[in-house]
Amino acid sequence: MDVARWRGVGRAVVADALPAVAAAAVMALGSGPAAKGEVPPRRPLDWLAYVLMGVAAAVLVGRRRWPLGVLAVTVGASVVYLVLEYSHGPILLAMSVAMYSVAIRLPAAPSLVACGVTLLAVVIADMVVIDPERLLVEAPLLLAVLSGLLLPAWAIGTVVRLGREAERRARQDETRRRADEERLRIAREVHDVVGHGLAAINLQAAVALHVAGRRPEQAQVALEAIKRSSKDALEELQGTLAVFRKPDNGDGPWRPAPGLGQLEALAAAMTESGLPVEVVVTGERASLPAAVDLAAYRIVQESLTNVVRHAGPATATVRAGYQPGAVVLEIADDGSGRASGIARPAGHGIAGMRERAAAVGGTLEAGPTADGGFLVRARLPLGASHR
Repeated sequence: MDVARWRGVGRAVVADALPAVAAAAVMALGSGPAAKGEVPPRRPLDWLAYVLMGVAAAVLVGRRRWPLGVLAVTVGASVVYLVLEYSHGPILLAMSVAMYSVAIRLPAAPSLVACGVTLLAVVIADMVVIDPERLLVEAPLLLAVLSGLLLPAWAIGTVVRLGREAERRARQDETRRRADEERLRIAREVHDVVGHGLAAINLQAAVALHVAGRRPEQAQVALEAIKRSSKDALEELQGTLAVFRKPDNGDGPWRPAPGLGQLEALAAAMTESGLPVEVVVTGERASLPAAVDLAAYRIVQESLTNVVRHAGPATATVRAGYQPGAVVLEIADDGSGRASGIARPAGHGIAGMRERAAAVGGTLEAGPTADGGFLVRARLPLGASHR
């Protein structure tokens, strides 16, 4: 057992023992003065009275593990104490401590029943030994004293328990919210990786089919591009989904997280797939926060994928401008997707890009250009992501 665990055990023992020691001290020091006004007719304190007080105090050590059992023992010791006609005194405080422990660990209804049973048991035990002529005076007084000891303890314990349950539910809700956000993030990543890879493969497959009979060598180039695109997409997909399983060791392949540092590679891959892409970088390249870097890459990737899907034969230009406090992305194409007045379908791609930009505190605009092409413009701040 390590030192931290020993310290934890020590703190738990102290927390359990302190109330018991305090209750024993109050009983030992306060019972004598409390008995002066009641002896006679009450029985004077002797060794048995102090034994009963010690039992009522000692069992409080286990109140957190066995709250109902501890309450029963304190009630039993108090009932015997009163039946033997010892004077009313601090022994009744033990029931108050035990009642708090019951209320903090049991639902309200069972703990309230336990409180009522305790109250009746002690009052009835005291009424058995009270002289009939004093019954009407002492019984209501004892009932009021016990109510003042037990009901506040029950109420405080119930409020504390409800507060802890509310905190626990809040933590569980926060855990579920974060898990849902992570699932949504992974879903977006998978959507972008698969969508981009399949779009590139589809473009190359169309080229291969078109030239297969006339220019076999060009078809071979297209098939090799399909192989590379599918391999890259699979590796990136495996890296994205790796968070769902713990790797057996650290010897597996490692791919850097996508970012603007791979912009030229992305453009080259798209060019090989049949979409000529030009990259223009302005300003001094800056180190971007991971969330911003990933969002920027995915916005470019999704924009180029949309060009492949909807623009028809086209070329694209990607401009990345590094400005003070932000990076500005512009992805433009000269495609004919708006020919004959038919607008390109928005689908979920543009909405997803807007969500990515908003997630890091940025903005994104997308729409047709005057010459019939399409432009996506995003501005992403270099600060921390806004979640």
